[in-house]
Amino acid sequence: MNASTDSPQMSSAARARHVPVVLREAVRYLAPRDGGIYIDGTFGAGGYSAAILGSADARVIAIDRDTSAIAEGGALTDASDGRLTLVEGRFAALANIVSALGITAADGVVLDLGVSSMQLDTPERGFSFRHDGPLDMRMGSDGPSAAAVVAAASERDLADIIFTLGEERHSRAVARAIVATRRERPIVTTGALAEIVSRVVRGRPGDIHPATRTFQALRLFVNEELHELDAGLAAAERILKPGGRLVVVSFHSLEDRIVKMFLAARSGSGGGSRHLPEQTQEAATFRVLTRRPITPAVAEVTENPRARAAKLRAAERTNAPARSTPAAPLASFARMRGRVARGLPSLAEALRGDRS
Repeated sequence: MNASTDSPQMSSAARARHVPVVLREAVRYLAPRDGGIYIDGTFGAGGYSAAILGSADARVIAIDRDTSAIAEGGALTDASDGRLTLVEGRFAALANIVSALGITAADGVVLDLGVSSMQLDTPERGFSFRHDGPLDMRMGSDGPSAAAVVAAASERDLADIIFTLGEERHSRAVARAIVATRRERPIVTTGALAEIVSRVVRGRPGDIHPATRTFQALRLFVNEELHELDAGLAAAERILKPGGRLVVVSFHSLEDRIVKMFLAARSGSGGGSRHLPEQTQEAATFRVLTRRPITPAVAEVTENPRARAAKLRAAERTNAPARSTPAAPLASFARMRGRVARGLPSLAEALRGDRS
């Protein structure tokens, strides 16, 4: 069935603030059916949850680590006739979350990765260099902020984080500029950090903002998003029943690479990587449904420019038992970037600032 957000509806405010990307394609691959149980691991403004509920007489368990997203989802919950359950938490723990609700298996899992438009457009959240605000970047309400990492991490760790997670080739210069500035004054606002980066990363007309990659790197690092994705994919493998569908929408190459590697390893379709240990062939736990990633149509990108980088990958669960090992250990993944021989620091290590 085609995706619809007409029943039940998102609030008009939420719809205006965040437009779900490749929504119809995601719901088509998820293929909701009456009586099914589906997990929306990244609730946000509720776009995917609303579309699933509008496509079938199904139940949705929606998860988000952002307290404000859960609070604003009340209207959709009320309109769902008991078919929507909202849970504040991380999608890495989705298998445990649904098990605690008495659910042993799900028919589908959808993950819409990255930061939402509501988070980007709220200066107080500190995600965007376009709006001056506190240098926060936390998707949830706990843990250290980006300002704490910028204040404490060693120059080398900052350079490694920005290079690996932001794919910023000027990462060493950016790290030097951050350390030099923080010796004189704390860096506590998005505007201050963007100005520091702009002094050493020179862009040409038409290029992305000079601070784009640095902000991306810090956001990914502070929220441990790649670890979250790695664990979330494994959790989906454990909770999906045979024939259940996994749909993942990513917005930059690092996320998409992890999803691609996971599905290749779990489907037996990948040739492996020279960076990772050779593994014994095991029974495939997924059948890949998208030979190439699905990308937004031109019309969607024209209407919503933030959709331009989206890539959707989908797979169907087989009846093979879930595996106990990760598809692509993140330490090895970091080393694949070519320069970070020792791997990225953990969040705790970066805050100690003692890795020189």
